[in-house]
Parts: sequence; structure tokens; C-alpha cells
Amino acid sequence: MRSFFVPALAFASLVLAGCVSAPNAPTLTLQTDKGPEAYAQCVVTKLEKHGITSTVTQNSRHAKVVLTSKIAADDVLEAYKAQDGGKVFLYERKPLASALTPSRLELAAQDCK
Repeated sequence: MRSFFVPALAFASLVLAGCVSAPNAPTLTLQTDKGPEAYAQCVVTKLEKHGITSTVTQNSRHAKVVLTSKIAADDVLEAYKAQDGGKVFLYERKPLASALTPSRLELAAQDCK
């Protein structure tokens, strides 16, 4: 019985390891020449090409793109107005299996800068 639980516990630890990170630390920070509204629109357009839906909220100094997840915390991209365009913060919780390659959201964020 014990021989079953040890591998199962090890596997569960590895799966959850990808979800464990500092909750308030961004996984990616970018500088952009675009304002928050233009940047968010660029990212949303790229995501829609892949069939990914998102929710956007914005005001004059800030835009937030949220991708809801059924299995993990929501992925959030925030763009703030800065002196020379904008500052972008990406918050993602990637499962261990997909931690080796950039997500569609990360690729869109980098393409739009």
C-alpha cells in the first residue's frame, strides 16, 4: 500500500509545483511605446485569432486583460500609462507541463510591445 502512495505523492508534488509562485510577483514585465488602451486592444486581437476569449477593463491610465481559467488562477495582463508609453505586467499560473514554452498570452504580450 505504501509503495502506491509514494509515487502518487511525488507526482502530485510535481504537478502542483508549476502552480506555486509568489501570488503578487509578475511572471513577465515589459515596457511598451503604446498606451494602455492600444496595447490591450493589440493583445486581445492576437488572442482572438487563436479563439481565446478575455475580459477587458480600462480607464484613462490603466487596462486589464483577464483570461479566466477553470483549473487554476486567472491569467492577468495589466498595462499602465507611463511617461514613455506604458508598463506591462503579466501574472500567469502555468501548470508544470506547459512551463517550458511561452503561453499564447505571453507571446501576444511580447508581440504587441
